[in-house]
Amino acid sequence: MQNLKKTVWMHKKKIYYLLGLTLILGIAIVAQAYVMTSIVDGVFLKNQTFSAVIPWLLMLLAILFVRSSTDYVSKRIGVTIASDVKSDTRKTLLKKYVANSVQLAEKGQTGKKVSMLLDGVDEMDSFYSQFIPQVMQSTFVPILMLIVILTQHVNSGIILMVSAPFIPIYMIVIGIKTQKKSEEKLEKLASFSGKFLETLQGLVTLKLFAQTNRQKEALEKSSLSFRDTTLEILKIAFTQSFALELISMLSIGIVALELAIQLIIYESISFFTAFLILILVPEFYTSLKELGVTFHNGRSSMGAAKKVLEVFDEEDEPTLWGKQTFPEWKEPPTIQLDQVNFTYSNTNFRLQTVTATFLPKQQIAIVGASGAGKTTLLHLIAGMITPDKGSVYINQEDLIKYTESAWLGQISYISQNPYIFSGTIGENIAMGTTEEVGLEAIKGAAKLAGLASLIETLEQGFDTRIGEAGRGLSSGEKQRVSIARAFLKKPHIVLLDEPTRGLDLATEKILQQSIQKLNETATVITVAHRLHTIKNADQILFLENGQLQAVGTHESLLENSPAYKELVMIQKGRGK
Repeated sequence: MQNLKKTVWMHKKKIYYLLGLTLILGIAIVAQAYVMTSIVDGVFLKNQTFSAVIPWLLMLLAILFVRSSTDYVSKRIGVTIASDVKSDTRKTLLKKYVANSVQLAEKGQTGKKVSMLLDGVDEMDSFYSQFIPQVMQSTFVPILMLIVILTQHVNSGIILMVSAPFIPIYMIVIGIKTQKKSEEKLEKLASFSGKFLETLQGLVTLKLFAQTNRQKEALEKSSLSFRDTTLEILKIAFTQSFALELISMLSIGIVALELAIQLIIYESISFFTAFLILILVPEFYTSLKELGVTFHNGRSSMGAAKKVLEVFDEEDEPTLWGKQTFPEWKEPPTIQLDQVNFTYSNTNFRLQTVTATFLPKQQIAIVGASGAGKTTLLHLIAGMITPDKGSVYINQEDLIKYTESAWLGQISYISQNPYIFSGTIGENIAMGTTEEVGLEAIKGAAKLAGLASLIETLEQGFDTRIGEAGRGLSSGEKQRVSIARAFLKKPHIVLLDEPTRGLDLATEKILQQSIQKLNETATVITVAHRLHTIKNADQILFLENGQLQAVGTHESLLENSPAYKELVMIQKGRGK
C-alpha cells in the first residue's frame, strides 16, 4: 500500500489540479440547479416571457459547458497520471528484470514475467484514470450538496446523512472482496500465460511424445480457472450496481415524499426550495453511485497494482557480487578454485571441495559421467551460481569482489543449445558485444566461426532473417553463430558446455577449429565428452558423483586413475 501511495504522490501537481477542478465542478452543479430552478419557477409560477428567461438560459448553457469541461479535464488528468504511472512501472520492472543476477533471472516462468509486465501493469489503469478523480468528486461534491440542502431544508439534509453512509459501508465490504478476487485473477492469468508460453516453446517435444492432448487439458483447466475468477468479479460488480441503485432510489423517494408533505400538506416550504432540493438530491446520490462503480474497478486495480509492486520487493534480494571492475588485461587471468562446494536445495546432489588452478590460455576439459557435476562446476566459474563454501579467485582476487557485469564482460558462455533470437543472422552475431560494430567486424567473426561459406549461399546474406529460437538453422549452425558472438566479443575466458554433443563429425571438426582459434587469445574451459577433445586438453578435471577424483593430462590420468581409464574405454567402445 505504501508503494501505491508513492506512485500517486509522485504526481502531486496533477493531484492538486484535480482538487481544484473538483471544487469548480461542485460549484457548477449547485449553480446549475439554482439556474434551472429559477427558470422553472419564473416560467410556470411567475408567468415570465421567453425573452425574460433568455439570460438565465445563456447562463445555464455556460454552466453546463463549465461542468462538462471540468469533468472532461479531470478524466484526462486521471488518464495522464495512469499513463505515466504505467510507463514508469514498466520501465522500473524491466530494469529490475535486466539488473537481476543471472541466477535470479532464471527463476520463475518467462510467461509469468511477460504477463506481469504487460497485463498486470495494464490492470493498474483504472485506479489512476477513474478511481482517484472519482474519489475526489464523490468526496467534495456530495459534501457541498449536503451543505446547500441543509441550509435550505434541514429535514432533507438529515435524511441524506442517515441514508448516505450505507453506500460507502457497502462499498468497503464489497471492495475488500473484489481486491482479493482481483489478486487471485492476476495470479491465475500469470500462471496461464506461463503455461501457454511453455507449451508453445515445447510444442515439437509434446508432439514427438504424444503429450499434446494432456497439455491441452492442463491449459484448458488453467484457462477455465481464470475465466471463473473473472466471472466471479463481474458477479460482484453486478450485485454492487443493483444494491447501489436500490439504496439511492429508496433514499430519493423518501426525500421526495417528505418534500411533498411539507409543500402540499403543511405548506412550510416554497416551491423554489423544494424544486432546488429535488434537483440536488439525485446529483448527491449519482456522485456516490459513480464512486461505487469506480470503487469496484479501483479495488480490482489496486489488487493488480499490489501484485505488480510486490515484484519490486521480491526481486530486491541482496547480491553476493562486489563493486570492483577488472583492470585491463593483456592476457587471460589465472583462475583458481579453492575448496569450492555447492548443494542444490531441491536435490541430494552436492559438488564437494573442488580445488584447481587454470593458467592463461590453457585448454581445460571437465569430464565425468552424467550427473557428476560438470555443468554445475562450469556454472560456478561463470558466476551463474555462487559457492556455498570456498571461493573462485581471479588473479588471486576473490571473484565476488567484482561486479557481475564486469565478470560477464570477460567471458563467453556457449551452451549445448545457444539461444538464437528472431531477427537477422547479422543481428544475432552482433549480440556478442555491447559496442557498435560494423558489417566488416561481423563478417570477420562469422569467418572465424566457419559461418562465412554458409552465409554466402544465402540470397540476403547477413540480412537473412531467422525465426525465434533459431528456427531455420541446424544445431551446428546455431553453435557457429554462438562462437561468432565469442569472436566478436574477444573474451579472456570461453566456457563451453558440451558444444559438440549431437553434431556430425564434419560440423564438429569446424567447431573444434574455431575453438582452437579462440584458445589463442583466451582460456577455454570445456565440459567435454568426446575422446579427441579430452586428449588435446592441457588439463583435465575428472569428476565422479560431485567429487573431484583426479586432475592432470590425458596420459597421466590414464596411468593413475582407473575410473578415468574406464570412462575412456567406454568412449572408445562407443566409437567416440
